[in-house]
Amino acid sequence: MRVLVTGGAGFLGSHLCEALVAQGHTVVCMDNLITGRVDNVAHLLGNEKFSFVKYNVCDYVHIEGGLDAILHFASPASPQDYLELPIATLKVGALGTHKVLGLAKAKGARILLASTSEVYGDPLVNPQPESYWGNVNPISPRGVYDEAKRFAEAITMAYHRYHGVDTRIVRIFNTFGPRMRPKDGRVVSNFIVQALQGHPLSIFGDGSQTRSFCYVDDLVRGILSLLMIDSDKSHEERTDRKFLTSQPQGKAVNSIHDPVNLGNPRELTVLEIAKMVLALTGSSSQIAYHPLPADDPKVRRPDIQRARALLKWEPQVPLEDALRRTIEYFRKVI
Repeated sequence: MRVLVTGGAGFLGSHLCEALVAQGHTVVCMDNLITGRVDNVAHLLGNEKFSFVKYNVCDYVHIEGGLDAILHFASPASPQDYLELPIATLKVGALGTHKVLGLAKAKGARILLASTSEVYGDPLVNPQPESYWGNVNPISPRGVYDEAKRFAEAITMAYHRYHGVDTRIVRIFNTFGPRMRPKDGRVVSNFIVQALQGHPLSIFGDGSQTRSFCYVDDLVRGILSLLMIDSDKSHEERTDRKFLTSQPQGKAVNSIHDPVNLGNPRELTVLEIAKMVLALTGSSSQIAYHPLPADDPKVRRPDIQRARALLKWEPQVPLEDALRRTIEYFRKVI
């Protein structure tokens, strides 16, 4: 296939570019480098199956020649980034998604939208299934990211229903691994860098809020499985009928075009994660507590029954092993 990856020089996007090229696909990587880095894809630049285009997807997007698939991953994704870039975050979720959907329609290409667990907001249901509509404050500072992704999902489904575009939506839960920026403001990277540098580990609130962390290799495997699965009844019939009719809210989620949660259902408190990082790094850093940001989710855990049934997917890399790999990466780059 020939595949466009927007946000392809970012953390997740670069891993997707790498995996697609390794599978023999031709990849066009598009990124405006606001949060992405050319270093993330530098090892691919000499490959004839890979090309890089510096471009903002909020502008008119045109790709010469045929295109089989689009992975739309362009967006600030860490709280630090989208709080510093609120307008850009909203624009790429709205205008950027509109532009790439138009490209998918023109090229007859399949498109996979990177959505997020943040569409569930501060959830009142735990774990969160795809049928849960969420509990989002649209006017809070972090609402710029939540609502950008919720709109992106809505317009993606509209293009599928109205124009017949072949769409996929993945709701990504907390993910970590090599190529995260050392100071991107995410929990795992923050803890690891602080521990390695001997600085206090910053915990916001009392650390009792929960998160579920998935290693990047597992996530990429799930995303590519969702991209490649065909839109026919045989695949939709793989889903478990009991699951489809037992969700706590909303219409049954049973189409390949409906969102799919990808994440690790192992739920830990932020304090537990901090202590795990301290143990694995051998750091003597202390823990420093700070005020909890507004609308910070109290719980976060994916219900992955749909991914298990539809994709035969679940995480395989144990959290401790994944943390060790990520720690070794940061030892080399900081």
